[in-house]
Amino acid sequence: MLQRDYILRLIQEFAKAMALLLQKKKLTERRTELQRMYDQYVDPYDLLFNADTDQMMDHMLQFAPEERLQRMEMLAELYLAEADTVGKITADQLLEKAYFLYDYIETEGRTLSFDHQRKMADIRKRLKKEEK
Repeated sequence: MLQRDYILRLIQEFAKAMALLLQKKKLTERRTELQRMYDQYVDPYDLLFNADTDQMMDHMLQFAPEERLQRMEMLAELYLAEADTVGKITADQLLEKAYFLYDYIETEGRTLSFDHQRKMADIRKRLKKEEK
């Protein structure tokens, strides 16, 4: 019960922090806050920013099973937010990692999320649009 309460509080805190992040206008402030959020919610920015999907998943396995999917969702949200702050090549890599995480969450989770499905469709559109 305590673990579930902790996870719920963590998710609420993350959602508030993400909302504040998205209000920031200056790109440098947004990137600094993103890095802080990586470190606070899913661990080292440098590792996860540069990780391929295998390394990312290996890292996510360190979290307890009851919080792993929520941490993965946080990481996917961070990747999505960061994709808007970097160049095209890096943005594509971040979008692909976010898509991978949402797909994994949908496959392994016990509930279907229309929000995840919508975000996955948006990512597919962005990646396809950028190929042209």
